[in-house]
Amino acid sequence: MKKLLLVSFFIFLSVNLFSQKKVFLAEITGEIDPRMAPYISRVVSDAENDGADAIIFRINTFGGRVDAATQIKDAIIGCRLLTIAFINNRAISAGSLIALSCRKICMVPGSSIGAATVVDQSGQKQSEKYQSFMRSEMRSTAERNGRRTDIVQGMVDENILIPGINDHNRLITLTSDEAKKYGIADTLVYNLNDCLSAFGLRDAQVIKVNSNWAEDLVGFLNQPLISSILIMLGLVGIFAEIKSPGFGFPVIIGVVSLLLFFGSSYILQLASIINIVLFIIGIILLLLEIFVIPGFAITGVIGIILIIGSIFLSLIGNNLPYWDSTAVSKAIIQLSASLLFAFILIYILAKFLPKSSAFSRLVLSNEEKADLGFVSYPSVKELIGMEGIALTTLRPAGSAEFNGQKYDVVADWEYIPKGNKIKVIRVEGIKVVVKELKD
Repeated sequence: MKKLLLVSFFIFLSVNLFSQKKVFLAEITGEIDPRMAPYISRVVSDAENDGADAIIFRINTFGGRVDAATQIKDAIIGCRLLTIAFINNRAISAGSLIALSCRKICMVPGSSIGAATVVDQSGQKQSEKYQSFMRSEMRSTAERNGRRTDIVQGMVDENILIPGINDHNRLITLTSDEAKKYGIADTLVYNLNDCLSAFGLRDAQVIKVNSNWAEDLVGFLNQPLISSILIMLGLVGIFAEIKSPGFGFPVIIGVVSLLLFFGSSYILQLASIINIVLFIIGIILLLLEIFVIPGFAITGVIGIILIIGSIFLSLIGNNLPYWDSTAVSKAIIQLSASLLFAFILIYILAKFLPKSSAFSRLVLSNEEKADLGFVSYPSVKELIGMEGIALTTLRPAGSAEFNGQKYDVVADWEYIPKGNKIKVIRVEGIKVVVKELKD
């Protein structure tokens, strides 16, 4: 009997262990920016590969970049698992698009969702083409998960009037109770445990996934200040290589800086392969202009345009059908600041580095003058006025003999046949100048 009970206990324990559900938990907090997209994509991939039952996205954000939000939305919509948006404070602007992309939405009482109009850096409403794009994104996302499209469009466009919900010229932002009433939210909960219970995941194992060091590093490198420094160092390194050909320390710093800039931008889907290829072509054209094609003409101009243009496009990003004017203005300011400080640094290095004590240790600063005894060949000024014989025909250079010694000489603007008498008229360093003696 005891053996039977023991066997039953182990069977019960094994069934519970192997049948325990798993839920992945991801945090979407703060500003929505491009560095968040790789993190969410990894969470979705890891959850699917690990056989999880659901993914909960805990959302608390005022919004951010639309291109980053659309990347996150695409990753969530493409997920095969149950996706749950747990709004514990607010899902505003781009955050509302991310929340709507989840199959289920639960909200904490007192939280809110909506206000998804596209605005610029100063908070001013963008033009209709941006609003049209955002309306279509919100509408298609709501359709996919069976939510009211008129309400989500009213979160973008204040001209959409829905009786009982908003007045004319007022955007829709719903409280938790309103979102539940109008079918935007599926349920109201007080905490994460209530959220799990609401969808049959009470005893599930919750696996919280944080961003890893690589994602943090990429995000750090893509910060405006850091990426500006990388651009500046890259341009200074290119200038140093052009001014002093050879693979030295400055060009290594420049190459590494540009690799970090384009690499992080490529991972965040801001820079494409086309941007990187344009930059490489620009460098090649600039080098051709400097080392192969004389002068500074169309090749060099095109090279500079391609270099600056590729960096500018990488700062903007290429995920929207319309350029976000906020991203464009930020890119202009960032690129202009990088170019300005690069020129300042180049000027400082060119003007003051050769005079510094550190630089003087790397180069020979003393000038080896002839009057101090530094000569490459001993002077033969004693030959001045001496007569001799041309051992070879001087056309005008050749050999001559003076007092039984052979010397290399140059005729003074004349042709002197072999065997004729000559006289040294001057000595210029190692050059002995002669003239023919006439009978």
